[in-house]
Amino acid sequence: MEHEASSFETSEMLASFVASTPLLEQSWKLCQLANTKRDELVTQHVGEAIHVAFSGGGGMHGLDTICGNLVPLIDKSSKNREMFSAFERQEDEVVMVHSGFLHQFVCMYNNSTFQNQMLDILKERKSLVLTGHSFGGAIASLTSLWLLSYLHSISASFSVLCITFGSPMLGNKSLSRAILQERWAGNFIHVIGKHDIVPRLLFAPLDQVTNHLHCLLQFWHSSMKLEDLSCSEQSLFGTQNSQLLKFVLVHINAAAENLEKGAADLGSAFSPFGNYMFCSDDGAICMDNDIAVTKLLHVLFSTATVSSVHEDHMNYTGYVENISSQFLKRRGYVEVGDVPDHPNYDAGLALALQSSGISTSHEPAYEVAKDCLKMAKRMGRTPNLNSANLAIRLSKINPLRAQIEWYKASCDASDEQMGYYDSFKMRGASKRHFRVNMNRIKLARFWKEVIEMLETNQLPHDFHKRAKWVNASQFYKLLVEPLDIAEYYGKGLHRTKGHYIKHGRERRYEIFDRWWKDRKVPYEEQNIKRSNFASLTQDTCFWAKVEEAREWLDDLRHAENDPLKSALLWQNVEEFEKYSNGLVERKEVSIDVLAKDSSYSLWVEELKAVKSQLLRFPPQYAGFLVGEAV
Repeated sequence: MEHEASSFETSEMLASFVASTPLLEQSWKLCQLANTKRDELVTQHVGEAIHVAFSGGGGMHGLDTICGNLVPLIDKSSKNREMFSAFERQEDEVVMVHSGFLHQFVCMYNNSTFQNQMLDILKERKSLVLTGHSFGGAIASLTSLWLLSYLHSISASFSVLCITFGSPMLGNKSLSRAILQERWAGNFIHVIGKHDIVPRLLFAPLDQVTNHLHCLLQFWHSSMKLEDLSCSEQSLFGTQNSQLLKFVLVHINAAAENLEKGAADLGSAFSPFGNYMFCSDDGAICMDNDIAVTKLLHVLFSTATVSSVHEDHMNYTGYVENISSQFLKRRGYVEVGDVPDHPNYDAGLALALQSSGISTSHEPAYEVAKDCLKMAKRMGRTPNLNSANLAIRLSKINPLRAQIEWYKASCDASDEQMGYYDSFKMRGASKRHFRVNMNRIKLARFWKEVIEMLETNQLPHDFHKRAKWVNASQFYKLLVEPLDIAEYYGKGLHRTKGHYIKHGRERRYEIFDRWWKDRKVPYEEQNIKRSNFASLTQDTCFWAKVEEAREWLDDLRHAENDPLKSALLWQNVEEFEKYSNGLVERKEVSIDVLAKDSSYSLWVEELKAVKSQLLRFPPQYAGFLVGEAV
């Protein structure tokens, strides 16, 4: 069975789990304790699990932490590559996180006491809950990402759950997508108060409002430490902070609109990741779609007042208590009269709106929130439906693949002894060849559509990690790419465009290469020696390399008066000979490669003849000529 990084496939499942257990209450109490301590983290054993809480006041001593910029999570010149190795494979996008929080985490990580403490926890227990309030939530998230990367690298089975309360945004959309692709979204749940400003702060350019933030941060820090407040109520709820509320509200709205239009900059804009549980006095709702989360952050904040914005950040005790009662309502453990008399979908929508604290009196926020919830439901369901439909279509095109397999078997067994590749390259106008070529084209259309759907977010973000699709794409590549190469050289396209690997290879094959390379290989399947030749040549570009090697030998005949060119050509030939010999010795080629009249066999014979001729001249390439060709 395929390994899943998270046990929770949907935000509803995760929300139901945490609401039906003491997890939220235990985590929040530990966060309160951590906020009063000088230590960076506090641990507590709870049954079979260990809870670790990070102090939320660490970054509130000044504005440097909160006003930082986004920086790459993986810095090739630092140790971050080791800490977050799972994100190093994100080749197309730069995963970025908040510089202040990353710096704070790295400083903590470099403390040997912290590393030893965390590694001891991994040895002692099989479940870990990381939690944090305010800025501590951001540190808890980074610690979770480090642990998940580490556990992934050693293929360890360990449960990691991160629960944050009023945590600020951490990274860009590329981080969110990378987490989804690794199937780690279910490991994160962010509890957010209806009017808490901290999760919304980083959508705004805070360097423009540093004076407004100073008193606010001081107020929260004093509240966490249970100290006397040095800021007066007048300064806390005055005109400046009213302007801060409006300033942040405008920028959240802009962020939501950009995300919905697809205009958000993947590198420079903050984006939600994981699951978000929005709390009010009436309960909570949970969602995981980044667009819906950002829109709801704006809609709920539009009903805030200056006093509620500041108080909500410290008011999670009441919210945590209300979440359990909300769970009971949804499970039907209240009187029937408490549930709206609507069809199931409308009833669920009405309960969700009620839980968010938005009522019909909050127009136009009510209708916007309603549309937002509908969109989240629709967008959350569509990718999985598309994936299911593709699976059905894949089963329907399997006969096309089977016909090509039959064609290969007949070519390999043919008396012509040309093999699969050369038979298709030199094909005539028979119905058999025509049918195989049409199957090749139809399969290409299907897989091209799969790539387009994945890149336009129409499929689950972890689609390319699912064993079904990784294996199916690999088999397609092994079977069909030799035909594409044969078509390319059979039509002489290399003469006008250049050789296949650099100038003719379809992008989908490069993508499938990455899927196969990044797959998780069970230990028992590693380093297995073959006893028979492979059914399909394992390097799908083998025949393209053969065609280049044939050209090198041909060029050698015309480079006798150019020693430098001859030496370079011989070096290329020698490297290919060594490479191809290795494939044959490891039996990583199909038997059609060794067919008597295949392009490869003819190249080997031609190489022997060239070597034989060169032996009559001074051995300028003695090191090469003593080699043996298969």
